[in-house]
Amino acid sequence: MPGFSINHMTMANASYQELLDVASGLNCVGVELRTDLAGALFSGSSAEVAALSAQSKGLRILALSEVKGFNDLSDGKLEQAESLMKIARSCGAEAISLIPRNDGKFTAQTIRKSQLRQALVALEPLLRSYELIGMIDPLGFEESSLRYKVDVVNVIETLGSSDRFKIVHDTFHHHLSGEDAFYPDHTGIVHVSGVVDFNLASHQMQDTHRVLVNKFDCLDNVGQIKTLLNEGYTGPFSHEAFSPQVHAFTDPGAELFGSFNYITSSLG
Repeated sequence: MPGFSINHMTMANASYQELLDVASGLNCVGVELRTDLAGALFSGSSAEVAALSAQSKGLRILALSEVKGFNDLSDGKLEQAESLMKIARSCGAEAISLIPRNDGKFTAQTIRKSQLRQALVALEPLLRSYELIGMIDPLGFEESSLRYKVDVVNVIETLGSSDRFKIVHDTFHHHLSGEDAFYPDHTGIVHVSGVVDFNLASHQMQDTHRVLVNKFDCLDNVGQIKTLLNEGYTGPFSHEAFSPQVHAFTDPGAELFGSFNYITSSLG
């Protein structure tokens, strides 16, 4: 059965310790942390204390997000990436998240591939020196500069960098992109979220529609998870819900337990 984790976005209003408590109580394998939430990272604790807190709960810090627009590389962007790597190294995170531009720039195939290659060539030695993985998160939105996992896989294989770069299989973005292929050997983490409004066409779906997966899900999360498992993926399935309705849950642990249980029972 899948090993679940929680992306802090799902519990956006919770403190770092509350996130750890819920994840531990649900027997999660780990958590993902973010720099784009309100309040101080680690709720004001040092990275070293944050590492010890996770370890005491038996949890891995799977990734630290994010370097936004990583494929529009500049000296400033490279400095931003290294700054995040230093924090990730100090808190014991295993990876950092790399998010492409999502504003209609670099969408032509030749440009998006050349921009991606340039970014990976520059980031690889830094990731290697900090002993981190770069998790590349293709976004399925039409305006995304990196919609398809196949583009990322091709560049990673051309560079021979599969030990340093992995892709994120995001069930929401996989649905939006219309991409059929799965790449379990190149997948470092799976992001799980559902959409329950059947009146929405794919091109109308936005982050605010992303909720916990339940029986009304229209993204075929269970089917995607089953395919990944059948094709040999053994990594974590991290729940990443952006909907304000999810953030407002008074008992997120109970809601997550219900979603976990629905997924595992459906797979069984």
